[in-house]
Amino acid sequence: MNEYERVSKLLSHVLRHEPEFIDIHPDNDGWTDITVLLRQLQIHGTPLSREMLAKIVQDNHTDPFTISSDGLFIRAAQGHCATQTAIDHPPQTPPDILFHGTAISFISDICELGLIAGSRNNVHLSADKNTALEAGARHGDPVVLTIAAGEMFKTGYPFYLADDGVWQTPHVPIKYFS
Repeated sequence: MNEYERVSKLLSHVLRHEPEFIDIHPDNDGWTDITVLLRQLQIHGTPLSREMLAKIVQDNHTDPFTISSDGLFIRAAQGHCATQTAIDHPPQTPPDILFHGTAISFISDICELGLIAGSRNNVHLSADKNTALEAGARHGDPVVLTIAAGEMFKTGYPFYLADDGVWQTPHVPIKYFS
């Protein structure tokens, strides 16, 4: 792993799961002051320039980041641990069909429990089958599940759209797999 990848993974880790690792304190929506982030990274042995941070934000598609409109704050777009951050995305009407990529090794549990958020706030879904396939491949031999999101929504399940276009919902019962 090169230095660029190492720093990108570190950012993902601290902004999504363990901000205390470098002693930062995101607000409830996950925003961290960029100046504080860069200072804390420096203190903890990972110097990072604003230019390199901007490049990581621009290039990172697997664990995307969002910079605030004023350019002062950063957050992970999605994937936070439930105990750290609960980004308040407004509920939205999803497309009729969404996809979830996972590893084939998880299918037996999924077929028993449905899709559950686990340590995250929500289950992640994609409007694009290829994106779901790529996500599933990160965990092993991939499989893509087709979700009747429109039907779920009509029966009262909330859906949220993250900054990076990932659809989220708290749980997908197996009856909505197709």
